[in-house]
Amino acid sequence: MQISIIGSGYVGLVAGACFADTGNAVYCVDKDSGKIEALKRGEIPIYEPGLETLVKRGAAEGRLQFTTSTQDAVAQSEIVFMAVGTPPLPNGEPNLSFLKAAAEEVARSLKGYCLIVNKSTVPIGSHRQVADWMRPHTRHEFDVVSNPEFLKEGSALDDFLRPDRVVVGTEKESAYRKMAELYAPFVRQGNPVIWMDPVSAEITKYACNAFLATRISFINELALLCEKVGGDVENVRKGMITDVRIGKHFLYPGVGYGGSCFPKDVQALMATGRAAGVPMGVVTAAEEANFRQKRHLVGRVQQHFGKSLKGMHFALWGLAFKPNTDDMREAPALTIVEELLAAGATVSAYDPVAMENAKRLIGDQIQFASTAYSALEGADALILVTEWNEFRHPDFERIKKALKAPVLFDGRNVFDPARVKEQGFSYYSMGRV
Repeated sequence: MQISIIGSGYVGLVAGACFADTGNAVYCVDKDSGKIEALKRGEIPIYEPGLETLVKRGAAEGRLQFTTSTQDAVAQSEIVFMAVGTPPLPNGEPNLSFLKAAAEEVARSLKGYCLIVNKSTVPIGSHRQVADWMRPHTRHEFDVVSNPEFLKEGSALDDFLRPDRVVVGTEKESAYRKMAELYAPFVRQGNPVIWMDPVSAEITKYACNAFLATRISFINELALLCEKVGGDVENVRKGMITDVRIGKHFLYPGVGYGGSCFPKDVQALMATGRAAGVPMGVVTAAEEANFRQKRHLVGRVQQHFGKSLKGMHFALWGLAFKPNTDDMREAPALTIVEELLAAGATVSAYDPVAMENAKRLIGDQIQFASTAYSALEGADALILVTEWNEFRHPDFERIKKALKAPVLFDGRNVFDPARVKEQGFSYYSMGRV
């Protein structure tokens, strides 16, 4: 099939590379000429395991092309995916200005019937809105389909190539059949391509992310309760996940959720509920709990050292919102750094892949170390924020020698408390004794 992907960010680039890898001719479009030229040179603007290999293979074999021209790409395409950004506005509603501009340009570029696919995270009812934006700019027929993405950063290729399910929102059977044919190579093991109405498809995207965010906030609140009353959240978690009705996923306590999806989608669902007169009480509580959770670890630091941290220096391991990504959007590390600086402390930090993105956001407010161990030199304590694999089995003796005192704050419950305490550390984790 001939496919255009409008927007070559995280979702668009992953989708384009994966569609090209199954034999389709794919045009990745972006208005950022610098990004397009970099992609043509084989430079990937985001960190995602395996993506660089897939992009380079598609480009080398001529199935994956990059362009700034929507007109050239769409004129050759039978399916156009809308994968432009929809960042949140101050009130939590998605900013649709980029999507509107893209939809109008796509409409002007049509040369015949085309299937338009909403891949961007969009408000409920956006399939109608996109069609309304397009109609004044074309005389050609088109259909708009909702096809939400469910990619996890750090495992996006596996999620796309072997999806749990594919959701297709359309009233037309012909459009569904076209989408089912496109996705057939990815669901050969029998995972479903679910056909539903467009509104339900749009709700499904928000519902999944909001529910997972709620699970994270729930286990985080249980961790706080355990700290207060003397329980161990890991024991509680084990007792929960053996219940088949609950399961094990997204029940790991930590410093809160971040990234490009959960915060934005939770806020968008809340905004949609307000507009519809249906308060999203559970989702609102999850958002409020996450706000508090991002600040909790610095509270524990202040319990140990005192409220004022003036003159103290702390080492941070991990900056990205999760491992295997360089994404700093809504990362808990940003809040932790802000809180430490506000309390008078200085910070040195290390992350395996997110340093450049962090520098753009934090600037020279903190020091950026070249290695995990160099970040420790002269620090009063180590604060682990992101659970990268390389942090899981460190040299504790080397850590002790580098720190002023053996104090460790484990924001992801990576380490075994008994073992760390045996090494002579004052050790604080999330909800464990």
